[in-house]
Amino acid sequence: MEKYKIITWFSELSNKDVAIAGGKGASLAEMYNIRLPIPSGFVVTAQAYKYFLEETRLQDKINQKLTGLNVEDTVKLQNVANEIQELILKTPMPELIRTETINAYDSLNVNTMIYNSISKNALSIIKTGRDLPFVAVRSSATAEDLPEASFAGQQATFVNVKGNEKVVDALQKCWASLYTARAIYYRVQNNFDHSKVLIAVIVQKMVDSEKAGVMFTVNPVNNKNEIIIDGAY
Repeated sequence: MEKYKIITWFSELSNKDVAIAGGKGASLAEMYNIRLPIPSGFVVTAQAYKYFLEETRLQDKINQKLTGLNVEDTVKLQNVANEIQELILKTPMPELIRTETINAYDSLNVNTMIYNSISKNALSIIKTGRDLPFVAVRSSATAEDLPEASFAGQQATFVNVKGNEKVVDALQKCWASLYTARAIYYRVQNNFDHSKVLIAVIVQKMVDSEKAGVMFTVNPVNNKNEIIIDGAY
């Protein structure tokens, strides 16, 4: 297991770490580390997902279901997607990933510099009495937000998640969402090897927001160099 790191905090990442944190995770970490007002969080790494596949020997089963699949047959595509997602969801989470994810979630209300520098006994004392935070559990695939392809919105995100078991459950649902019908179709159309696209998962504190939105620095409709903001109360 030494070659795999399960959890990485935003403070340990940059926008060069897409292979570890996926496109979204790497970008969030970059913004966090230049001190933009990004809520704190950590990433269950793409390598953790790879470890899950290897420990459970799921990749061969997934590949078998995808072999010879005609993605233009929408009924068959949807059926295969459902079967793969169910396979991922019903497979027990490896204990190492489960434990490290829960430990990191339990520590989200602790300053990460303290987290990395004190003993486990001291950390448990600090965490005693602290309420567990509401978090967003967000998919971050290693093939998203690329110059030549965008997988935006194809994998799952869960908001207002609270509690150890619910965070672990949302993590596994994010993994399963790598094989939605839409994601499978898009990878085939853009010549991505299914088995080489991994998925990281972000666990990040929720913001109690009054307004929310998305800003595009290039118009996504006509590719013009203009800023588009889509916002709502």
